[in-house]
Amino acid sequence: MILLANILLALAKIVELANGLLTIYKYILLASVVISWVNADPYNPIVNFIYRATEPVLRRVRRYMPDTGALDLSPLVVFVLIYLVQIVVFDTAYTYLMMLSSQMKGQAL
Repeated sequence: MILLANILLALAKIVELANGLLTIYKYILLASVVISWVNADPYNPIVNFIYRATEPVLRRVRRYMPDTGALDLSPLVVFVLIYLVQIVVFDTAYTYLMMLSSQMKGQAL
């Protein structure tokens, strides 16, 4: 039982890591929004990385959105989707895995 509890604990830590990676992606997305407001050099390595990291996701979202002219709402949609995944999926999975792991360890003692 302790082995299974430790496996569940490891899965909870992986979920926590994925949650942290999505948080980092939100900051990269925010940087992309700020860069779109200023006229940044597209050949700058940092700007190029941010563009390559965010544009594939934003392009997929833009495909399903109505044309709003100069106002691009796709980053807002991606932010909402990330928050939903973090709260609904990751927080629920983390809490459930931690609870189940601690219950199994309690039963083994």
